[in-house]
Amino acid sequence: MRLLTLAVGVVLAALVLSGCQQPGETAAEVANRRDRVMRLNTQMMLSDLDRALLLDRPSMLTDKRIP
Repeated sequence: MRLLTLAVGVVLAALVLSGCQQPGETAAEVANRRDRVMRLNTQMMLSDLDRALLLDRPSMLTDKRIP
């Protein structure tokens, strides 16, 4: 049982230390991918917030005075 626990621990440690890097991907490419994902997530979140606050469409109100 100890051997199994040790083996699972070693495998989990290896997975945690390897990160989300794809085979053949450099550290700079990983950083670029992470930055892009964060930028896209932020843009989508702000777009959702604008839609929830009804700020996504221009006003149909006129600035002209109607007699």
